[in-house]
Amino acid sequence: VAIGDGKVFMGTIDAYLIALDMKTGKEVWKTQVDDWTKNGNNITGAPLVVKDKVVIGTTGGELPIRGFIAAYNIKDGKEAWRFYVVPNKDKNEPGSETWGGDSWKTGGGGGWMTGSYDPDLNLLYWGTANPAPDYDWGEARPGDNLYTSSILALDPDTGKLKWYFQEVPHDPLDYDSAYEVVLVDTQDGRKLLVHQNKGGIVFVLDRTNGKYVSSFFNVENIDWLTGIGPDGKPQGVRTPKLGETFFNCPAINGARSWNAGSYDPKTRLWYNTGAEWCQETTVRKETPVTVPQAQTFFGGDFVMKPAVKGQTGGHIDAWDPLTGKKKWSAFYKYPVEGSLMSTASGLLFFGDAEGNATAMDVDNGKVLWTFNMGSGTRGGAVSYLVKGTQYVAIASGWGSKLAGSFPAFWPETEAWKNSAALFVFGIKK
Repeated sequence: VAIGDGKVFMGTIDAYLIALDMKTGKEVWKTQVDDWTKNGNNITGAPLVVKDKVVIGTTGGELPIRGFIAAYNIKDGKEAWRFYVVPNKDKNEPGSETWGGDSWKTGGGGGWMTGSYDPDLNLLYWGTANPAPDYDWGEARPGDNLYTSSILALDPDTGKLKWYFQEVPHDPLDYDSAYEVVLVDTQDGRKLLVHQNKGGIVFVLDRTNGKYVSSFFNVENIDWLTGIGPDGKPQGVRTPKLGETFFNCPAINGARSWNAGSYDPKTRLWYNTGAEWCQETTVRKETPVTVPQAQTFFGGDFVMKPAVKGQTGGHIDAWDPLTGKKKWSAFYKYPVEGSLMSTASGLLFFGDAEGNATAMDVDNGKVLWTFNMGSGTRGGAVSYLVKGTQYVAIASGWGSKLAGSFPAFWPETEAWKNSAALFVFGIKK
């Protein structure tokens, strides 16, 4: 959710944006962002309030549609602007030349997580989803497929594109770039952004102009490319071929899932999760289905496989994002699929897959406290202050397609409980 103008904003699975009175819970306005009955897409991320607008992105990477990011007036919910991640070739929009033939019409994209806003630069940053189909059998979507698998900088007042950086041109393996955008101000005055994509690359960009600064990998098991060039573009990218079994790491679950990391301006470290797993991919031709409702446009199948390097599992890491050096790392048998939250008091809070609400020391990763909530965590932690006492709230509740893949690696997880509850903990002074 997002809060602003005395309202609470949320998106729904059937693609509505709703504003509630934050004191009474009564609906103030409700706007249809897209026609779910036709396009099949939905809203999975939280809205973002920017000045007098509420910004939201849609899903679309697995659908034969054109996903988008849009802004709505905070007072009445009327649409202010809309930016399609896949540009319109019939209108000769910039970027449409990177789509061969009519592939743009079913190109996917979208912006299914939440972006960030820099008020000093008046720029809105948003990560975008993968192109459709996810797996290209060689002729499905020729070209680089802008602006999928990219970071966008938009004018929040008009929705106009100010700059972009495509992290994975012609994304071949659903390694999209929809995750959170972390804004970092350095001690020497640089304005940077740090961004992790699903394929295991962490990019550092100059957020004033989108210029590439540096990058590093957040996992050991990454084999779909040989490296990153001086321009920030992936080098030696491996792509699956029709009729062949293709082994690739990380798995489609990602080198990290959508759950956010946390940057601490005091330690100047970025705390992030990572997952070590792989898969076998088989590409197949598909015909996009768009009526009566758009259906999944995937282009292949996959089978989960163990990690090649080290143990299959996950880790929490403390990174210096400016150097790509790791200060400490903590291994977990089951990848941590909950967001991380660092606090000014030097603690790192999260919930893990086994249901443990955890507090770590941000300086060394030492576990200081745990409490088992009875079910794993897919969401994040929230901290707030009431009458001088700090509280931390963590929602438990295991589930999702990603959680459904765990038994392929760890059969015992089939029996895990999916029940959900909200736990609130007080921090002693």
